[in-house]
Amino acid sequence: MLLAFLKFTNPSKVNRKANYWFGLFLLLWASFWIEEITAITNLSPLNEYFSAALHYVQIYISLAYYLSVVFYINPNFRFRMSDIKHLVIPGVYLIALIVQSFSETNPDSPTHFLTAALMICQSLLYTIITLVKLRKHQKKIKLFSSDTTKFDLRWLEYIIVTLLLFTIVFGIYSYLSDAAPPNVYLNFLLLTIVFFIAYYSLKQKEVYPFDEKQRAGLIAFNDEPCEDPKRKILADTEIENLKNRLSILMTEEKPYLDNELNLVKLADLLAVNSHQASYLINKGFNETFFHYINRHRIEMAKELLVSRDKNNLTILGIAFESGFNSKTSFNTAFRKITNQTPSEFKKRSSVL
Repeated sequence: MLLAFLKFTNPSKVNRKANYWFGLFLLLWASFWIEEITAITNLSPLNEYFSAALHYVQIYISLAYYLSVVFYINPNFRFRMSDIKHLVIPGVYLIALIVQSFSETNPDSPTHFLTAALMICQSLLYTIITLVKLRKHQKKIKLFSSDTTKFDLRWLEYIIVTLLLFTIVFGIYSYLSDAAPPNVYLNFLLLTIVFFIAYYSLKQKEVYPFDEKQRAGLIAFNDEPCEDPKRKILADTEIENLKNRLSILMTEEKPYLDNELNLVKLADLLAVNSHQASYLINKGFNETFFHYINRHRIEMAKELLVSRDKNNLTILGIAFESGFNSKTSFNTAFRKITNQTPSEFKKRSSVL
C-alpha cells in the first residue's frame, strides 16, 4: 500500500498516467491481505457486503496492470467506446457475486466455482494480451531508438508472471474453504516480490523524455502497425541518393555520438520524415535503426580502444565517447556485433 501511494504521488514526476494505473494495480493487489489481517489481529470479521465489494474490485487488478503498460508504451493513449469490452468479465463476475450473496455459502456451489474461475480467466487473458503488447513494443523500439534500455520495459514482463501465479493461488485458496491460511514463507516470498517491484518501478525513468515534436513522432511511430514490406515508400533511385547522403552525414557529422539520437532526430538531419528514414535504413542497409547506429558507435569505440592517445580512458569513458549512455548497453552491443567484450578486443589488439 505504501508503494501504491508512492506511485500515486509520483515524486519523480515521470510517466504520470502509467504510474497512476500502476499505483491502482498495487493498491488492488494489497487488498488481498485485508481479510487475512482481520483474522490474525483478532478483529471482527468483515461485513459481508464490504467483503463482496472488496472481492468485486479485485477483478480489476489485471486490467489496471494492463492499462499501466498501455500508458507506459503510449502516454497519449485515449479511451474509446470500443474499450468498454474490458468490462465484460467484471460484469459477469458482478452478477455471479450477487447471485452468490443470495445463496448459501457453499464452497461447492456453481457460483463459488464461477467467481474463482472468472478471476483466474481474467488474469490469464490480460497476461497474454499484455505480454503480446510488450513484445511488439520491444520489437518496434529498435526501429526508432538507438538505446532500448529505458524503452524496453522488460521488468514489467516479470511482474506479469508473478501476477498470474499469485492470482491462481488466490483463486484456488478462495475455492477451497478448508485451505490453511497463507503461511509465513509464502508471505515472505510475496514481500520479496514487492521489494523487487519497488526497485524497478521507482527506478523507471520517463519513457519518452523528448521535446513535444519528437515525443509525438516516436509515439505515433510505435503505435502504428508495421509497414507493409511490399509497399514502397521510396523509389530505388531515392534510396541510392539518400544512402549516399546518410553515409556522408555519418562520416562527417557523426550524429551517432549523440547518446539520445533517435529516428526523428536523424530524419530531421536528412530532411525526410521518420517513416522514410526507417524505410531507408531497413531497405538500403538491411538493418534496423538500432543496429545501424550502434554499428557505427562500435566502430568508433574500436578506434578509441586501440588508440594510444586514449589509453587514459576507462571502458566507461570509451562508451561515453562513442555515443553510448551506459556501460551495460555498450558491452551488450559490442559483444553482439563483434562476438567479444571491449576488454577482450583491446587485449587482443594490443597483442597484435
